[in-house]
Amino acid sequence: MAGNPVFSKFERDMRSGQAASFQAGGQQQGYGFPQQPASGPMYNPTFGAPQVQPERMTLDDVVTKSLNLFGLLLVVAAGTFVFADRAIDSQTSSTALGLWAGGGIVAFVLSLVIAFRKTISVPLILAYTVFEGLFLGAASAFFNSAYPGVVGQAILATLCVFGGMLLGYKTGVIRVTARSRRIFAGMLIGYLLFALVNFVLVLTGLQSGFGIGGSGALGIGISLFAVALASYSLAIDFDSIQQGVNAGVPRQTSWLMAYGLMLSVVWLYVEMLRLIARFRD
Repeated sequence: MAGNPVFSKFERDMRSGQAASFQAGGQQQGYGFPQQPASGPMYNPTFGAPQVQPERMTLDDVVTKSLNLFGLLLVVAAGTFVFADRAIDSQTSSTALGLWAGGGIVAFVLSLVIAFRKTISVPLILAYTVFEGLFLGAASAFFNSAYPGVVGQAILATLCVFGGMLLGYKTGVIRVTARSRRIFAGMLIGYLLFALVNFVLVLTGLQSGFGIGGSGALGIGISLFAVALASYSLAIDFDSIQQGVNAGVPRQTSWLMAYGLMLSVVWLYVEMLRLIARFRD
């Protein structure tokens, strides 16, 4: 997504020509590889020898890595959900709360490290997935305790929106342009600032529950706006992945693409949880 540092960095590299250097017939080594100095045949002892090209990312690579990450995320989240749910039932919710807060904080820190790191680190991406699973599992347990059945409803809604956005993007009904990316980025920044203020107000006791708007019409409107943002971020992710495949970026980039897609899906699920809970409150 445009607000996702993963795809934002990739798009900047695409515009600067780094990823484009993987096009067939190019003389540059390409994205993430050292540039080869200019030389003529008489100075090149390997002239005439076949050049070794780095493996290029395919759509299958992204799909495979995405399935791996989502599988790990679901296993950790499901295990944490069961543990946290039992802790809440046994009046030891502080343990579940610790998993919620601790998992969220560590996952956030890891996401910053991954975003600003110059090289792709698969272990960091896997570590993020584990801690994000702890956060999601514990958060889902608390929501399900207050609103029984809300987790299943949120999962179903997330899957439906994901499928709808993918179908809309593939058929051309939903389009991603440079202008739509800029508009989305501006809206996302505004929403993130609002979310930060809302979090501080709830933390300090100036607001309770869901914070500004509560479960009234304003609160539901805010959640609908957030769901719309998270949904369109999926279309931007799909477009960024397609650009990467067309540009022939290194195969290792598929891990980064899968990670970025996971961020958007997790965001959509959390917003669905909040929206459905507000409707039921």
